[in-house]
Amino acid sequence: MGAELGAEQPETIAAIVAAHRAGTVTPAQTVARTYQRIRDHNDPAIFISLRDEKDAIADAEKLASKDAGSLPLYGVPVAVKDNIDALGFPTTAACPAFSYTPTHDSTAVERLRAAGAIIIGKTNLDQFATGLVGVRSPYGIPKNAIREDLIPGGSSSGSAVAVGAGLVPLSLGTDTAGSGRVPAMLNNIVGLKPSLGMISTAGLVPACRTLDCISVFALTVDDAALALSVMTGPDQADPFSRDRPLGTITPFPINLRLGVPRNGQLIFFGDKKAEAAYGEALKRWTALGAELVEFDLEPFYETARLLYEGPWVAERYLVIKNLLASAPDSIHPVTREITAAGARLTAAETFSALYRLQGLRKIAERTFANIDALVLPTAPTAYTTAQVMANPIELNSRLGTYTNFVNLLDLCGLAVPAAMRADGIPFGITLLAPTGRDAQLASIGRVFHADTKLTVGAKGVAQAPLAPLPANSGDEIPIAVVGAHLSGMALNGELKTLNATLIEATRTAPDYKLYALKTTPPKPGLLRVEAGTGAPIELEIWSLSSSAFGKFVNAIPAPMAIGTIRLADGRSVKGFLVEPEVLGEARDITAYGGWRAYMKEAATA
Repeated sequence: MGAELGAEQPETIAAIVAAHRAGTVTPAQTVARTYQRIRDHNDPAIFISLRDEKDAIADAEKLASKDAGSLPLYGVPVAVKDNIDALGFPTTAACPAFSYTPTHDSTAVERLRAAGAIIIGKTNLDQFATGLVGVRSPYGIPKNAIREDLIPGGSSSGSAVAVGAGLVPLSLGTDTAGSGRVPAMLNNIVGLKPSLGMISTAGLVPACRTLDCISVFALTVDDAALALSVMTGPDQADPFSRDRPLGTITPFPINLRLGVPRNGQLIFFGDKKAEAAYGEALKRWTALGAELVEFDLEPFYETARLLYEGPWVAERYLVIKNLLASAPDSIHPVTREITAAGARLTAAETFSALYRLQGLRKIAERTFANIDALVLPTAPTAYTTAQVMANPIELNSRLGTYTNFVNLLDLCGLAVPAAMRADGIPFGITLLAPTGRDAQLASIGRVFHADTKLTVGAKGVAQAPLAPLPANSGDEIPIAVVGAHLSGMALNGELKTLNATLIEATRTAPDYKLYALKTTPPKPGLLRVEAGTGAPIELEIWSLSSSAFGKFVNAIPAPMAIGTIRLADGRSVKGFLVEPEVLGEARDITAYGGWRAYMKEAATA
């Protein structure tokens, strides 16, 4: 049944959807091929439960009645980590004694299905998503897709291996402390850890509820970003959900500034090949046109130590408290040892750690004031299964060197392959940026990954050329807004009526002052001052067609004007400025750093 259609080769989401829409392959043939690959690969530790093949094919056949053009994941087979609810499968979190049967899909899975995806199975994980190694499961150890003696990486082991081995082009993981990034590196695939709250966690077995994050594994950055766009959006069922528009993938920016740690701050645990591969990756970034800027990594390391030495372990304890009391032997001994420590933490210790974290978050904010993203090794080294079994806790914690701090600091992350070492071990880098910059990371990560010319996953398949971005450069004009036109503010509807798209949230260079004008509705005025004598002011960049831009600008009342605004990263964009003669009666609100913060205080006053 279509097995001749490249049965051994993994395909990207883009290639599968294109073939389905063109009618050269049917979704049912793709699903049948997926099951054939699973049989041929023959690793029973990847899936905890696999859907009956006939059911999955029947599901795929039903898609024939739908409009293929309106379904971004039309007929794409997907695997889901077994701590995320999917109707028709038990949820085990890799602990048989914990297993339950959900009555409906998690929000993430529901949105994937609505986009045309076919869920084919639930994948193995480090029990209760506690671990970065992939060896802590009663359901066996999935074999690393690249080198069988290596750990698969965890906790999302089965999901990463399923994509790396070419069984499915897309899988869901979770990422509280690196579980969506470390296994991506170890299986030569892309791991996208979105901004917290961007994908709803309704229907996820928690690890640390305040930090949990559903993540995406795919063969390319474009595939991962497409899957994220389908799942993103606020959800009433998840109190931690946030309205975080994804923004659009843009061309590689000029003046890109990437943060690299100061000399001597990187840790590779003696792995010279990993150290060399990181150095080569930095040379690649420079060749692509990025400027490398040193930053102090120590506060990030301190944040990472808070995760497992601080009160967040108590969140893991809460999840399995009852099981620890009733059936402690049903929990993996390493998971039990780590989690039981959470019972001893006091409220005073928790507040003490929260205060320290708040200070560290401010340091991170300052770090990003003149840097677009950090570029770090995804993990400092790689270990074999035998090494981890002999020293389970220490080697696991080493793997989180560059991942544990990310959610505590509310950053988004993108792990991309960077090299295949001479010893056959994959090496990857991770891009990190403040929350909301997911599209920016994808925009630069896709170019870097393509430039490596690495094959995707484990099957030696060449990357397809990067897809051209939607043609918007000719007709689309960006405009910066600082006040009532911001997302959720009084006049934002004017932009939406003109079909404007939010591109990114960023700040001006420190060359501006912001004033509250006496207008109805309230509006601010942004004034250019001598370089360095103002402050960085928060703004959003929206994109309008040229005709819509004309209409929008034409409707702007005095004392507003459109001028050129310099951004913190050196770029320039058209945007709102104010005519200085009206500022006599206006209040200087520069100290708030933006209109949103000022309006928030005004609302409570």
